[in-house]
Amino acid sequence: MLYYHPIYSALALPKHHRFPISKYQKLYQRLNNNKFAEHIKQPEQKITRDALLLCHDSGYVDAFLAGTLSDKAIKRMGFPWSRQLVERTLISLGGSLAAAEYALTHGIAANLSGGYHHAHREFGSGFCIFNDWVVAATLIAQQQAEKVLIFDCDVHQGDGTAALAKGRDDIVTCSIHCESNFPRIKPNSDLDFALPVGTEDKQYLETVQEAITLATRIHQPDIILYNAGADIYQGDELGHFNISLEGVYTRDSIVIDCAVTQNIPLAIALGGGYQRNIDQLIDVHQQTFLALLGNPAIMI
Repeated sequence: MLYYHPIYSALALPKHHRFPISKYQKLYQRLNNNKFAEHIKQPEQKITRDALLLCHDSGYVDAFLAGTLSDKAIKRMGFPWSRQLVERTLISLGGSLAAAEYALTHGIAANLSGGYHHAHREFGSGFCIFNDWVVAATLIAQQQAEKVLIFDCDVHQGDGTAALAKGRDDIVTCSIHCESNFPRIKPNSDLDFALPVGTEDKQYLETVQEAITLATRIHQPDIILYNAGADIYQGDELGHFNISLEGVYTRDSIVIDCAVTQNIPLAIALGGGYQRNIDQLIDVHQQTFLALLGNPAIMI
C-alpha cells in the first residue's frame, strides 16, 4: 500500500524556495499511471498531539501548532509557518504511521512523503518539523514490535533520529551518509557509515549491503523503517555523491530484498531529493517503486 495526500504538494512557498514541493504530486501522477494505481490511498488520520509528545518537547509542539515559533526557529525549520504547513505536517506524519502499521500486518508499504530525520526534540531543521519515523517507531514499539530498525539512506545524516533514539533499546538507528555534508554536527547513530564526497556506485552499494546485513543480523528487528532519500543521486544539487540511476535502483533492491528474504516488514519514506529539474528528480524517486515491482516476491 502506498499513502499519498494532495496536501503533500499543496504548500505555498516563496518564489525560488529551495524545496521542490511539487515532487510529491508529480511522483503520485507517475505511479498512478502504472501498476500502482489501485494500491494508492490517502492517510485516514492525522498524527495527534499526544503522539508527537512521545518524542518532541511540548513547548515546541504547541508553538508550532499555534504559530508562535520565533523567527529563528522558523528559519531553522526551513519553511515559512502557515496553517497549511501545520495541516500538511500532521497528515504527512499520519501517512508515515499508516505505512508502518500496514507493513506490520501485510509486509510492505510506503508513504509518498516523510523521512523527516533532521527534526529534533525541541526544534525543526532542514525542512523537517517532526520526526515521523521516530514517532511511528515509538507508537508501534508500545504494542506491536519489540525492536524497530530505522535504516536511513538519505545522503544527509539523520541527526534528529540519532538524538531522539539515543539510549533506547526498542529503536535501532543506522545512517549511511556523506561525511562532509549537512548537518554540521552529527550525533552518533547506533550504526553510522560516513562516506566521502564523490562516492560512486561500487563503494556505496557494498556499504549498503554491509550495513543492512549487519543491522538485521545483530538486532533482529521486527520492522524496518526505511528512508529512501533520492539525494544520493549524482545529479542532486545538495548531495555530493556520484551515484548513478542504476545505483539508486540497486540500493533500494538491496534493502527490499533483505526485508523480503528475512520476512521483516518494511515501511518506506520518500526522503530527500533536491534537483530543480522535477521530472529528473521523479526519475530518481521512482527507482524505489521500480525496485518493488522488480522483486518477484512482492505482488503488485
